[in-house]
Order: sequence, then structure tokens, then C-alpha cells
Amino acid sequence: MKQQIKISGLEDLKRGAKEFLDAVGENRLIAFYAPMGAGKTTFITAVCKALGVEEDAISSPTFAIVNEYRGRGGRPIFHFDFYRIEQPAEALDIGLYDYLDSGELCLMEWPENVEALLPEETLQVHIEVAPDGSRTLSWKE
Repeated sequence: MKQQIKISGLEDLKRGAKEFLDAVGENRLIAFYAPMGAGKTTFITAVCKALGVEEDAISSPTFAIVNEYRGRGGRPIFHFDFYRIEQPAEALDIGLYDYLDSGELCLMEWPENVEALLPEETLQVHIEVAPDGSRTLSWKE
């Protein structure tokens, strides 16, 4: 079944993130597919804030590849940015499977660069930008 959430603008991010978390339930591996500038990092920041991560702790892991945050109750949240990954071995070098097998929430940007390494159960979320600047997130359950 296809699911969708429309986010009208920055002022709507908090609602969209909360609705998204309610909708994805227990999915722990979430890959965000979208073109540059579509708001992947901005949306992941809103999701992390909804999970209790302090806003000043959240940043794009473009150069580090992975950032670890702590949500409510101290549970880790892993935020990946695979934009700079050119070979799958680079992702393996950071211990990708240790993160993916941890049972903790893994939020991934630019997953197409490591797609062959991602488990089948990874939830693929697509972000589309409309001419009015709104975003639509969609995925299949």
C-alpha cells in the first residue's frame, strides 16, 4: 500500500515529521531518495527533533558519513549521508552493517550510492518537490 505525506513548507515540518514517525511505525532502516536541494537533511532534522534530539546536535554528516544522536531515553539514532561514497567498500569501512544490524533507527541520505548493501527491509522514501515548494513524501509498505 502506497503512503504519502504532503508538507506545505517549513512551518509544516513539525507536523509532517510527527505524522511520518506515526506512519512508519517500527521500521528502523529508512532511506530517503530525492534530488539535491529537496530537503532530505531538513526533514531528517525535523524527525530527529520529534524524537527528542536537541536541535543544535543535528547536522548533515556529509563529511563524517554518519552522525549519532541521542533521542528521548538515550536511544541512538544514526544519520547517514552517502553522497561522497564512490565505492560500496567505503561504506563497509565505516562499519555499515554494525549500524544497520543494531536495531536502532538509521536514517539515510543518498542511499542509491550504497543500495546493493542495504537490507531488503529498508523502507524507501521518495521526496518530490512541487512547483509551489511543497514536498510530498511517499513510500510503499
